[in-house]
Amino acid sequence: MGQAGRGARYIKRPSLKPHQPSLGAPQPWEAPGLSRAERVICFVESLPCTAGQWAGTTFRLRAWQRRELRRIYRADGHGKRPVRSVCWSMGRGNGKTGLAAVLALCHLVGPESQPRGEVYAAANDRFQSGRLFNEIAAIVERTSWLAARVSIRRHVKELEDIGGTGSLFAALSADVPTKHGLAPHFVIVDELGQSQSRELLDALETGLGKRKDPMLWVISTQAATDSMPMSELVDYGLRVRRGEIVDPSFHLVLYTAPPDADPWWRKTWKLANPGLDDILSLEHVKRLAKQAKNVPSAESSFRNHVLNQRVATANAFFAPSLWAACNGAVDLEALAGGVEMYGGLDLSAVRDLTALVLIGKVNRKWHVVPTFWLPSEGLVEKSQADRVPYDQWARQSYLKTTPGRTISYEYIAEYLRSAFDHYNIRKLAFDAWGFGHLKPWLLKAGFSESFIAERFVEFRQGFKTMSPALRDLEQALLEGEIVHGGHPVLNMCATLAVVITDAAGNRKLDKEKSVGRIDGLVALTMAYGVAPLRSPTIDVAALIA
Repeated sequence: MGQAGRGARYIKRPSLKPHQPSLGAPQPWEAPGLSRAERVICFVESLPCTAGQWAGTTFRLRAWQRRELRRIYRADGHGKRPVRSVCWSMGRGNGKTGLAAVLALCHLVGPESQPRGEVYAAANDRFQSGRLFNEIAAIVERTSWLAARVSIRRHVKELEDIGGTGSLFAALSADVPTKHGLAPHFVIVDELGQSQSRELLDALETGLGKRKDPMLWVISTQAATDSMPMSELVDYGLRVRRGEIVDPSFHLVLYTAPPDADPWWRKTWKLANPGLDDILSLEHVKRLAKQAKNVPSAESSFRNHVLNQRVATANAFFAPSLWAACNGAVDLEALAGGVEMYGGLDLSAVRDLTALVLIGKVNRKWHVVPTFWLPSEGLVEKSQADRVPYDQWARQSYLKTTPGRTISYEYIAEYLRSAFDHYNIRKLAFDAWGFGHLKPWLLKAGFSESFIAERFVEFRQGFKTMSPALRDLEQALLEGEIVHGGHPVLNMCATLAVVITDAAGNRKLDKEKSVGRIDGLVALTMAYGVAPLRSPTIDVAALIA
C-alpha cells in the first residue's frame, strides 16, 4: 500500500525473507493448539528487528519477557483474557520501545486485533509519541505481508490496516484536544513517569469502556514522587501483588533496586535491568555509574533512570547518598546545654506545611533539630491527596498539628517562645511573607519588640541571599559536617529539593519546580544563611572530663 498524504512516495516492496511469510500464506501464530499467550509470542517473534545490534534479524523475546507475556495474555476457561491493565516499569534501555511496537502491531493486525479496532501510542509530547510510530512503521516497511496491506501516513503519524481488519493506529501526545472522543481497544502510554497529570491517562482509560476485551499498557521508569500518576499505578500494583486488593485485571511488572542497596554494585543494577549485558550494554551502565559516583548531581538521574528508583532528577540540589551519609544521631542534650543555635522559619499558607529548623555545632558538626506543623483537621484527607503519610508522622510525633483547619500562628508563636527558652537561639531567619501575621502573636506569647528586632532576621528567598546559604549547606554535606538524624519529614523535603540558576550562576531552591514539599530544606538553608561560618562549638568530651 505504501505511504499516503503530503510528501508520500512509492515504497518498493521488500523481497521476501525467511522470517516474512508471503501474502496469503498461513501465519505461524494461527497453528492449531496454541494458547492465546503463545499466539501473541509467536506473532511477536515473526517480526524483524529494524535497528540496533540485532537489525536484520527476527525479534527474539528473552525468557523474562516471555514469562511476563504468558501471565498477561493468559486466558481463563472461556478463552477470555482477565488482564486489562499492565504497568511495566524497569530501568531505561531494556527494550521497552521495541516490545511496545510489536505489541501494538499484534493488536492492530495480529492475533489480538479486532475489526475496525483503534490502537494508540500516547506520550507526554509529540516527539516521544512519534518514536513509537517510527518503530512500527519501520517494521511494516520491512515485512512484505504488512507492507502489502498497511497504509502509512507519516504526516499525521497514523497507520491503517486497509487490506485486513480495517483497524487504525495513531500516535498521540498529551496536547491532542480530541483524545476524549477516542474508542481504543489497545493503548500504550509511554513514559508516564515524567507526567504530573492524569488527564491523558484518564481520557484513554475512559475510552476503553467502549470496547470489548480492551487493554491498557503503561511502560515507564518510575516517577519522582509518590503523588505522581505513575507512582499511583505502581503502588496499586504492589497492593494487588501483596493480596491487599483483589484485582485480576491489573498486572504489575516492576524491576527496581531497593533504596538501601549499594548503587554501585552490579547485582543492584541487575535488579532493575533484566536485560543487563544483553539488551542493555553493561559497559554503558558502568560509564553512567562512574559518572554518578564522581559527580554527585548525576546520582539522582542514575538512581531513577538506571536503578528505577522513585527519585527526582531535575536539577536536584544534591545526591540522595550525600544526604543519607549524614544520617547520624542528633545530640539534643548537648544542644540544650548552651550551644549557640541558629534557625530558619518557613511560614506556609493557611493549610500547607510550616517548618522550623534549628542548627547548632557540637564536636565540629552541625546538629539539626527540625519541627513541622500542619492543621489537625483534614490531615487524613491531605495525606491521601498528597500521598504523603502526614497522619502517620503525626502519630509518631514527627509532625505537630495546630488546632482547626488552618495553620494557627498563635500556636506557632507559643512554640517559638518555648524553643527560645529551651535553646540558646541567637538568630532566627524568616521570610517577610506571613511574618506580619505572626508578629502580633509573638508579642502576645511574651516576646518584646526589642528582642524580636535583635533575634529575628529577615531572609528573602531570592538568588542574592539563597545562593551563599546553599553553598554553605552544600559544603557541610560534602565534608560530612552535618548531622540530621534521618527525620522523615526533613528527608522528604531534602530528596525533593530542586534548584534553579540565574544568568550569573546564583542558585536558589524553587518550590514551584519541585514535585513535593521542600519547606524543611528551605528552613535549613535559611538557618545556614544566618549562622556564622565559624560558630562556637562545645566539645562534649571535654565537658564530661
